[in-house]
Amino acid sequence: MLGYADAMIRRLAPLIALAFALAALAACSKPAPSVAPPQALVFSIVSTEATQTQMQEWGPFLKDMEAATGLTVKPYFASNYSGLIEAMRFKQTDLGWFTNQSGLEAVRRAGGEVFARTTHPNGHDGYQGVIIVKKGSGVTLERLLKCGQTIDFGMGDAKSTSGTLAPNTYLFGPRGINPVKCFKTVRSASAEANLYAVGSGVLPAATDNTRSMDRLAAIGTDQSKKTLDSLQVIWTSPTIPEDPMIWRADLDPAAKAKIADFIFSYGGGDTAEAKRQRAILDRIQTGPFKHADNTHLLPVREIEATGELIAAKSKADPKAIAAAQAKLDAVKKERAAQPTS
Repeated sequence: MLGYADAMIRRLAPLIALAFALAALAACSKPAPSVAPPQALVFSIVSTEATQTQMQEWGPFLKDMEAATGLTVKPYFASNYSGLIEAMRFKQTDLGWFTNQSGLEAVRRAGGEVFARTTHPNGHDGYQGVIIVKKGSGVTLERLLKCGQTIDFGMGDAKSTSGTLAPNTYLFGPRGINPVKCFKTVRSASAEANLYAVGSGVLPAATDNTRSMDRLAAIGTDQSKKTLDSLQVIWTSPTIPEDPMIWRADLDPAAKAKIADFIFSYGGGDTAEAKRQRAILDRIQTGPFKHADNTHLLPVREIEATGELIAAKSKADPKAIAAAQAKLDAVKKERAAQPTS
């Protein structure tokens, strides 16, 4: 019996092997399951004011995006840019408006990709970081830089280009000044919050930017005019590029195409509809969007590398100096290789 069983197994073995091979081949030939394109997009917005106010500003734009793309567009509000970066990192958001510094972090850590950039409604290309004080307060730049821990000072979000990175790179860093050790207190807040804090006398001085001051002027109320008239700029940074628009690099290509068609046609032309759209863009403080990619972030990478070199020199660390200089040189070389527009 045992010999008979062995013989049967030997006879059936080729058939069994063939059956397994055919099953494997059938499995390989089956198309991979398709991933359904998203039916909704989540658009991230840093919440510098109450959510209700933000929705009044952004609501018409997001509604137009819905109509143009055929996708539901949901807003995602966060009180700071770190929250927006983390939301994109964990795929809770799909795209949004970032500052240059926070955008750089979104590209590095959250799988983000620059696809567009904002423009100034008045046609200016770029903006400046500033330090503001109340007129007649007696706070000058010279007094500010004396330190002594006698002045309360306001800075921007840690990921703010104009409110933190630019002043550290261009003003405090070259002088070996650490704001935390220089001032009595250092408060981190949005540009808008800093404007009102200085205007109301809560803070003697704070960082801000020209775009934020333009937004305050555009409000046009008696209170906004009074606040703006009470302020004095005592320091201005070099020009900073306009802000990037970033989407997740792994976003469905069909969704990307719909977004791009909407973004780059919105507000263009001389039709009545284009004028309506530009009025909506004015409310969120931008003109029509322009094409961009990750090279848009090269200037902020240069600012970042310059700051690292200044910090290394202040510590007299040869190894850190060499590393920072090499990083700065590499960024400058990359910028020089870019075609001029």
